[in-house]
Amino acid sequence: MDRNELLRLKGFYENELTNRILAFWLPRCEDREYGGYVNCFDNAGEKLQSYDKYTWSQGRFVWVFSRLAVTRIGIFTQKQRKEFLRLAKNGRDFLMRHCLMGPEDWRCVYRMERDGSPRHVEGWEPLDMSIYADCFVVLAMAGYAAAAGDREAYAFGKRLYESILERVKSGKYNTLPYPLSDRYRAHGIPMILSNVTKELHAAAALLEPDSGYCMALRERLEGFTDDILNHFADERDVIHEVIAADNRPVEGLLGQHVNPGHTIEDMWFMMEAADLLGRAELTSRIAGITARALEIGWDQEFGGILHYSAVTGGPPVRAERGEAEAHTAEVEPVEADRPPVRRGCASAELPGAAAAGPELPDGAASAMEPVERQVREGWGDKLWWVHSEALYTTLLCYHRTGEARFLEWHEKVFSYTFRTFPNRDPEVREWKQICKRDGSPQDKVVALPVKDPFHITRNLILILELLETMIETD
Repeated sequence: MDRNELLRLKGFYENELTNRILAFWLPRCEDREYGGYVNCFDNAGEKLQSYDKYTWSQGRFVWVFSRLAVTRIGIFTQKQRKEFLRLAKNGRDFLMRHCLMGPEDWRCVYRMERDGSPRHVEGWEPLDMSIYADCFVVLAMAGYAAAAGDREAYAFGKRLYESILERVKSGKYNTLPYPLSDRYRAHGIPMILSNVTKELHAAAALLEPDSGYCMALRERLEGFTDDILNHFADERDVIHEVIAADNRPVEGLLGQHVNPGHTIEDMWFMMEAADLLGRAELTSRIAGITARALEIGWDQEFGGILHYSAVTGGPPVRAERGEAEAHTAEVEPVEADRPPVRRGCASAELPGAAAAGPELPDGAASAMEPVERQVREGWGDKLWWVHSEALYTTLLCYHRTGEARFLEWHEKVFSYTFRTFPNRDPEVREWKQICKRDGSPQDKVVALPVKDPFHITRNLILILELLETMIETD
């Protein structure tokens, strides 16, 4: 890619960040009365449907504004950066006041009223519905601490992080609304912990570089990295979203489906982990896993990246009641009703340890898990976050490897993304979050009933920083 093309691409992404994404969210996301942010907009971005505050998204907002305050992209003034930091502190203060289950109970509530009071989600019992929410609070505190030099936020994030690790080790945590029984492990746990650990390390390196904690974080990061690449990735460079608690493969739909977007996002996490750990030898493997996810996740009929695919590519389900033909004999249909809510989603040990669990008959999946239902019902959806992650990871792999295939993939994803997701309404402009398989918009909830700027904004920041590096070294 020559310098002129790099500059053209940089100008395009700058406009996308400032005149579409940030223009939508600022100032409408800030809750000046109660603190935190409002983001329960409909998919089109036209109507605020609720003032509920999901801890998951509150933490993401804090990280985004913290990162905007210190990004090396040269498009923001000092005044704008100070405003980003003020916005981040608004969310930091709200979370530190309200997100915990109790003063000394280091678990996070999942959903809050506008004023921060905890609120149950209809149909679910626990207030601490998902450990992923806790992870995003740590991400928020680490990001803000690094941006503002805030030792109080750092200490809060550090204590919550240690609580997360203790709960993962014991198996006493939730991953609702898609629970998984403790017979299985989910890729999402080591995946998010690798990213959170790296972000906390950045804050620790600034605020307590000589304490020995940085070394401990690097050791944990290495454990999460090896767990993903050695246990969840198979010999074909395919990341399985679910494996058995003892790290064996799982047959059937549960174990033989792929979440291409998760894989693609995780591979830039892995690239950053390899950089921090000084393990350059992982670059080729990481790039190969990325390429494989793109190949098997690409929708050959309509274009774009499928929400879920078979391990060999294409739809992950058999033709049944109008569903598409499976592309692999490994995928077996599962016929059962939704089981009761269960706690836990990973092994009873931290990455690298093979946890003992109930014996699985020949590695087979049980009757219908909620995850399986989600795969069966939503495999053809086209999601905004998947494509924003692919835009960054393909460009990063091109930069790191010099392989033309990744530039070709970037251009392919770029073409689909920008004709599908940006809202053409000049009063909105932000992206539609979810579309049908054919690319037409649909009103549907993905994990949280919110409109969330996290993935797009984060990836646009990372893309612009990468482009500046590529221009400087051209």
